[in-house]
Amino acid sequence: SSDVCSSDLISTIIKFKEGEKIQGFFLCSEKHLRHTRSGDLYLDITLRDQTGQINGKIWDKVSDLNELFSSGDAVVASGKVESFMERPQLIIQKIKTATVKAYGKYGFDPAKVVPASRRNPDKMWEEIIQIIKAMKDKNLQQLVSKIYRQHKKKILTHPASVKMHHNYRSGFMEHILSMARIAKKLGAHYKMDKDLLLAGVFLHDIGKIREINSEYEADYTDEGKLIGHISIGRQMVHDEIKNIKKFPSELALKIEHMVLSHQGKYEWQSPKKPKFREALLLHMIDNLDASINLMDIAIAEDQEEGKFTSRRNYFRIPILKDSDGTE
Repeated sequence: SSDVCSSDLISTIIKFKEGEKIQGFFLCSEKHLRHTRSGDLYLDITLRDQTGQINGKIWDKVSDLNELFSSGDAVVASGKVESFMERPQLIIQKIKTATVKAYGKYGFDPAKVVPASRRNPDKMWEEIIQIIKAMKDKNLQQLVSKIYRQHKKKILTHPASVKMHHNYRSGFMEHILSMARIAKKLGAHYKMDKDLLLAGVFLHDIGKIREINSEYEADYTDEGKLIGHISIGRQMVHDEIKNIKKFPSELALKIEHMVLSHQGKYEWQSPKKPKFREALLLHMIDNLDASINLMDIAIAEDQEEGKFTSRRNYFRIPILKDSDGTE
């Protein structure tokens, strides 16, 4: 029933105030059925949206409500904000799984319950397609274009990783587009085969769309755990090349090598090290863009007072916060 929700009363976690009645759309990132000291069942859950996360408790109608949603679901919930040990928590009265079909008209958008790229996915896609269209090597252009158009739906929303860089909705595309822009500049600077370099940028991580399952909470697929994005990606590229008439075999070897060597180091699970200039530059650009993004994330997520972040980040060092380039 739509009584859980009317669109004029949607709240975000960051705006919750003690004593307030709220309703909104969230991601249930954790859910545990527990017992109170007196033996009664209750549900202990964690809700998230783009603005933050909050602990929630369900004390009433526990077994009924327990069946209406699972951990990892987007949910619509209403309840009252209380304070517990000086932190806000939500006492939930109503909760159920949210779908676009049922709740789109009330403003439910999956992108709003999980961290997402700040950039517009459709605009990023358009720019990527323009760069692909401008490639002069018809074989590479056809290869990249076919693979991207086949997987457009996933590419639009996919994260670039589960826990590392660009690990948010549409992060895959943000990373690829950033790399493509860098590749155009650096490829020209080093007088490289620009189309080969760009094809490497577009295809090096393509296996991630099968390695990672990202409904709401990104996680690894069975194929991802057992085979990994490098081998999956090489297979995808290899299979697609077979569908293109008279694709030059030397070019095929080069592009497959770029997929296999883009991690650059054996200790980073790279099956091969880069063996020609475009492959080496691809690895460098990938590492550069990922590292800058990881530093941005460390600054954005830090809770410390003062000029430096804590050491709890990818780099394990305090990072100066005023250097994120925004005015």
